[in-house]
Amino acid sequence: MFFTVSLRNKKNLAALMMVMILLVTGVTGATVGALGINRKFEGVPLTIVMYHGIVKDSRHQGTYMISPELLENDMKYLKEKGYTAVVVQDLIDYVDNDKPLPEKPVMLTFDDGYYNNYLYAYPLSLKYNMKIVISPIGYFTQKYSESGEENELYSHITWTEINEMMQSGMVEIQNHSYHLHGTADTGRLGAQKNKRESIEAYTSLLTSDLSEMQELVRSHTGWTPTAFTYPFGIISKESFPVVHTMGFRASLSCEERINDITRDPESLYLLGRFLRAPGKTSESFFAGRLK
Repeated sequence: MFFTVSLRNKKNLAALMMVMILLVTGVTGATVGALGINRKFEGVPLTIVMYHGIVKDSRHQGTYMISPELLENDMKYLKEKGYTAVVVQDLIDYVDNDKPLPEKPVMLTFDDGYYNNYLYAYPLSLKYNMKIVISPIGYFTQKYSESGEENELYSHITWTEINEMMQSGMVEIQNHSYHLHGTADTGRLGAQKNKRESIEAYTSLLTSDLSEMQELVRSHTGWTPTAFTYPFGIISKESFPVVHTMGFRASLSCEERINDITRDPESLYLLGRFLRAPGKTSESFFAGRLK
């Protein structure tokens, strides 16, 4: 979600709480659906895990902040069970080029692009040979690239750190919007269309914001993101044609379910993910969430 401002500003914390209420009550449309555990899959079952921040200090751990030890346990558990971590490009290659996916694929995603992802998640991905997908918020990556501040509680990854991680071959970067991750600044909840907003105005705003992030990533890394990760998991149906028209090949939601990846390109949109919060062992968390 976004901790950078929530830890510093009570007003934004209240706004974040409002978002959480909306998510839980299903107003946003990002409600928890059937997990799909017992369904019959036409293609390859894929579990995607959604992480956010990783911090050592237990006082700052909570729903969206877990310990490095828990993340390491997750990776170790998946590795021992024979799972291979894939990224979005692997799914695209499966659809477009008939390139096979691993027998037991899993995807590990990190929303918002916190500095602690570079500090803790990146070294662990190298240690366990588990690829990860990071979706940074463009506004904050720009901010901390300019300031150079490094604080595991609230700062975000810089372009230098992003390039280092990408060059390792273990980290894929995707689009989490340039600046649609706040409420006070944008007057909206994530990429949601406001009720009184025309489709034309909404389309223009969303296209402009996502294009700005696409260009920033392209200019700083040479890579063009292929997936849009919805901020807060808030989805408006009016966003679908924008995402398709802009050339995104996939999108990530917050609906908790196992995905069915087929040769149909549409199977890569609104991919479901399981939020990883503290309080459960790796074995307990993954029980019923893996095929």
